[in-house]
Amino acid sequence: MIFNTLIVGGGVAGMQCALVLGSAQKKEYALNKKVGIILHQRSSHLKDALFNNVLGLPAGTLGKDILTEGRDQLKNLYPNVSQIENEKVVAVLDDKKGYKIVTNKNEYFSKNVVIALNYSKPFDIAGLEQYIERHSRANAMKDRIQLRNFNHLIKEGLYVCGTLAGWRSQFAIAAGSGASVATDILTVWNNHVPTKVHDKKVE
Repeated sequence: MIFNTLIVGGGVAGMQCALVLGSAQKKEYALNKKVGIILHQRSSHLKDALFNNVLGLPAGTLGKDILTEGRDQLKNLYPNVSQIENEKVVAVLDDKKGYKIVTNKNEYFSKNVVIALNYSKPFDIAGLEQYIERHSRANAMKDRIQLRNFNHLIKEGLYVCGTLAGWRSQFAIAAGSGASVATDILTVWNNHVPTKVHDKKVE
């Protein structure tokens, strides 16, 4: 299967990235663009989270519920985004089509890849080892990692967002990081014209 953008990771950053890309589906520059997300969530830090300090989320919101509700929100609002479940990425390799993404079950190809996994060790995706470095903002005692990047871009077509991009583990920061990557990709699709997507209430 060939994608224009394939997101690896179904936590806050990955799902927020997918939601923004999905919301552009009717824009001329995004027509016929194929977007997918590999929803590997087994090690997501959201599973044990409780949120009282996130704007827009009711106090007491559980991270494990966001994992489920996020998938439903994406499916119901933007079914054009393919959700790939129960697969784990083992390699992201350079390819003439852009990148080859190998999972424990399948192979995919994509012009753009967004890595949206958490910052814990071990990180064992072949093809990305050379970008691993010590996390610049996490407590050194926790031995966290990040992928070397500049404003989320590792190299052409290869992005990273969330804690693995070097950001702190905070819900709003991770969501903003995922949205930022999505708008960067939309900007490329829109002939490098700075681009964002907003819905407006029609009176």
